[in-house]
Amino acid sequence: MSLFSQHDLFGNNHGVVNNLLPKDGVVEIYPSFFKKKESEFLLDYLLHKIEWQQDSMKFYGKQINLPRLTAWYGDNLKNYSYSGIDLNPKPWTKELLFIKNSIEEHSGLEFTSVLLNLYRNGNDSVSWHRDNEKVLGVNPIIASVSFGATRTFKLRHVDDHSLVRIVEMTDGMYILMKSETQHKWEHSIPKTSRNVKERISLTFRILF
Repeated sequence: MSLFSQHDLFGNNHGVVNNLLPKDGVVEIYPSFFKKKESEFLLDYLLHKIEWQQDSMKFYGKQINLPRLTAWYGDNLKNYSYSGIDLNPKPWTKELLFIKNSIEEHSGLEFTSVLLNLYRNGNDSVSWHRDNEKVLGVNPIIASVSFGATRTFKLRHVDDHSLVRIVEMTDGMYILMKSETQHKWEHSIPKTSRNVKERISLTFRILF
């Protein structure tokens, strides 16, 4: 059987959780959405075939490298900017389309672009932020897929930083952030002192 067979959607839906209840927003969690063999194959492909780049941003007048590698793929003419970084999309690959089609079949949505992040070790991270740029629409919908090492994904409410939710992003997991989540909650991947291997996240977006 080909790796890129039709997804067992019913078999992978168990365990969904709205991690933000009872407060503003929805984060649906689907552990092991991608099977182990799929995840192993896709991690190896993404590590070695994606055109990774080292982006940088200005911080207090100095240009500093982001503590991770990134890549932007998607539909033609769907450029994207965040934190002063302009991204031009590379064309979809067969493997990226497999991941995209799998979550589209499950969610009933159509995504136009994906931002990939490669966390090479525990020193790589992403700071608190919201994905709420105007180009993403009124209530942005973000689907995030994780392959590789387990990393801690944190959310905190913008009006009350003591209100924190934690998701351990495991290999093959898929989460769907929707409703007011990107307006009411920030999220981050903090650094860790644990000896962890590579982890890749793919955050699918709908650009208008």
